[in-house]
Amino acid sequence: MMSKSKYLIALFAALFLLLLGIQVYFMYKTYQVKEREIYRTVHKGLTDYTDRLEDLGGIKSRTDDTIQKILIRYHDKKISKKEFLAFFENNRKDNEKHLSQYVDSRFKKEGYVIATKTEYISIVYAPDSTHLIDQPIVLYETKNKVTNSKISNTGKWETTSKSTTTEGGQSRDDSFIVKSNTGFQILNIKTIIFKELALLTLCCAALLASVLLIYIFTVKNLARQQKQVEVLHTVVDNISHEFKTPIATLKIASKALKKDLNPETLPLIDRQISRLENLMSQLHKDENDQEPTAIQPEDWNFFIQDLAFTYPEVNFDLNNQITNALPFDKSLMETLVKNLCENSVKYGSSHVNINISTIPHHLKIEVSDNGCGIEKKELNHIFEKFYRIQSNNIHNTKGLGLGLYFVKKIVTKYHGTTDVSSRPEAGTTFKISIPYEN
Repeated sequence: MMSKSKYLIALFAALFLLLLGIQVYFMYKTYQVKEREIYRTVHKGLTDYTDRLEDLGGIKSRTDDTIQKILIRYHDKKISKKEFLAFFENNRKDNEKHLSQYVDSRFKKEGYVIATKTEYISIVYAPDSTHLIDQPIVLYETKNKVTNSKISNTGKWETTSKSTTTEGGQSRDDSFIVKSNTGFQILNIKTIIFKELALLTLCCAALLASVLLIYIFTVKNLARQQKQVEVLHTVVDNISHEFKTPIATLKIASKALKKDLNPETLPLIDRQISRLENLMSQLHKDENDQEPTAIQPEDWNFFIQDLAFTYPEVNFDLNNQITNALPFDKSLMETLVKNLCENSVKYGSSHVNINISTIPHHLKIEVSDNGCGIEKKELNHIFEKFYRIQSNNIHNTKGLGLGLYFVKKIVTKYHGTTDVSSRPEAGTTFKISIPYEN
């Protein structure tokens, strides 16, 4: 089930990332479409104006042949390059305010911050193909500067004039081919688009968040159900394991009754029946409101007596120093002691020593045997669920590898500690310390 959950989580993560990628791609494409739409609107609004831009205070308004004369004088080297460039620089400054005011007022309602620039990118003297400029000359520009032109209009026009020389009355044709470029840029285009797409962005984010929340809720619900299933499995495993001992004891007691009546047999049967009832009550914890039964000093003796009756071939030596009732669940303590002893029997022990004592606010349980022992490398795994030692495993008593697992769970429940020491062919010793309050 865990592996399936991992695959489902990985699958959802992949699908969620795919959905996120689709959303991002969709938003990016929407942004591009919106950007092109706005630029087309701006371009349309400025095209007519730029077509007649020079007539609104530009170069041609001075006289039709002003620029022609400047170009001829520069070509004939009658003015320097500095004077030539200064003419266009002055023209740009003269028109900057007028152009900026027009652009700002034209798109004030839309809130666009627009920068535009028109420049001559090439001026060629036609008769001899002489290039008058080696880099663009700005003709006019707004106060907001163009840094990355998004839309550009390129134009090409020719200016021609004829003049008569004083010598011989010869005429001269002065023709110039001029290429110009006008560029636009909306400086706050990102802010404008994000404002217009704010609702769509929020909807996409809400959709992704909803999918993620539903997934998290589903995973938590599955984890809770899985935990409940694991708890149920643990209870069933525990009870199935614990049923074995009382059933085996009852079988032996039944055989003993058939032969002769032993005064200790009937109390033993009563104890095993009580244990079976306690195990059954664990299956119905919600219906059982009784407090756990505190363990009495004599109960430790009964635990070992039952084991001795069940395994008559094993010598169980109990040293019980308990004189008072202790605040531990009797059923859990019985499980702890019997599981440790049965583990010793399982691995070939013929003699098991059990020492039970108390020091201030601590219960001490020590179980040692003369069994086959445990390899050092195995000691770190013996408390794992379903773990069974494969080498030198006597298996006189078949099991599921749950006995020591439940011992560890009981000790952990009471915040105790467990220490194990063992030597192969020499036996094993379990030392358990559990704190308690009076």
